[in-house]
Amino acid sequence: MGVLVAEFIGTFTLIFIGVGSIVANHVTGGAVGVTGIALAHGLAIACMATATGAISGGHLNPAVTLGLFATGNVKAGTAVKYIISQCAGAVAAAAAIKFATPSDAVSATLLGTPALGSGISVAQGVVMETILTFFLMFVVYGTAVDRRAPKVGGLFVGLTVALDVLAGGPITGAAMNPARSLGPALVGGHLANMWIYWLGPIIGAVLAAMIYKRTMEAKA
Repeated sequence: MGVLVAEFIGTFTLIFIGVGSIVANHVTGGAVGVTGIALAHGLAIACMATATGAISGGHLNPAVTLGLFATGNVKAGTAVKYIISQCAGAVAAAAAIKFATPSDAVSATLLGTPALGSGISVAQGVVMETILTFFLMFVVYGTAVDRRAPKVGGLFVGLTVALDVLAGGPITGAAMNPARSLGPALVGGHLANMWIYWLGPIIGAVLAAMIYKRTMEAKA
């Protein structure tokens, strides 16, 4: 039970802080900015991945869980339970933000639901989310899964989230995480193109995990 609670709380934090920063950016007339939003997401992951790492592994992301499942690091039953906990945490966080922040800001920001930027096609969105999540999963594997990894995985996973948001935020919202898009989309009712934010991250995470495991992971 403890591992599922950890995944719930960690994912709740990511969505609450991430979406909260987007709403705060609107409330302050843009004072938070893309950099602030990137830092909010990155710091949330850095803190919670570190806090939950010894308990559940600090996945906090269905795509990461599926990447680790693809490489045999997580069993099927565990993966399903993790993903349910992560999605539940995301939905609960989105509901909490909707209740706790001004309704006009929630409406104006679509509750922080990731969306394609102006002029961005569906194909471009899938490719962007795939590549951004590839970077994230590669760092997760190299800093937290590989037995040679330094014990600072949470910090660098968080930094990767931040740099991905800086590059991809204006393009796709830089979700890199199906739960990050699912929670706000369900609570806010903005479900357009939701499949992009499942397909791209899952492809990117599985590819990164498989490549790392087969070419770089330390052998027993």
